[in-house]
Amino acid sequence: MGVLIKVQTESFDPGALLAQLTGCEADCGAIASFVGQVRGGGDLVALELEHYPGVTEQALRRIAAEAARRWSLGQALIVHRTGRMGIGEPIVFVGASAPHRRAALEATGFMIDILKTQAPFWKREHTGTGSHWVEPRPGDDEAAAAWLAGSEDFTA
Repeated sequence: MGVLIKVQTESFDPGALLAQLTGCEADCGAIASFVGQVRGGGDLVALELEHYPGVTEQALRRIAAEAARRWSLGQALIVHRTGRMGIGEPIVFVGASAPHRRAALEATGFMIDILKTQAPFWKREHTGTGSHWVEPRPGDDEAAAAWLAGSEDFTA
C-alpha cells in the first residue's frame, strides 16, 4: 500500500498522474481518478486557494491512508494546488489503484468528499468587479457525513 500526497502551486498533468498509478501494483486491476478544475461562470476571472501548511498535508495524508485502509488499495494519491488559478486549470487530482473497480471508485469518491470538508483550504473568487471568500456548500458536508456514518472516530 502506498500513499502519496502533494500540495503545490505549480500546475500538474492529470494524465501523467494517472499514468503514475497505472501498472504500479501487479495485483491491482482497477484505477480510478477524479480531477477538479476551475469552473467558469458569471464574471469569474480566477480562483485563489490558501491553505495551512503542514496541517493541510497531514490532513490529506490521513484521508489517503484511511481510504487505503478501508478499501485495501495498492496506491492512494492526492495532489492539490494552492495559489491563483485561471478558468479551466486543474485544482485537485485524487486517484486510487485497487484489486477491483468498486474499491477504486469508492475510495476515490471518499477521498474527494472528505478533503472538501476536512482539509484546511480556503477559496477566494476573483471577478471583474472584485473578490470574495467562498463559503462551504452544505452539500459538501452531507457527502462527507454519508461516508463517515458509523465511524465517528475518523477525522483528518
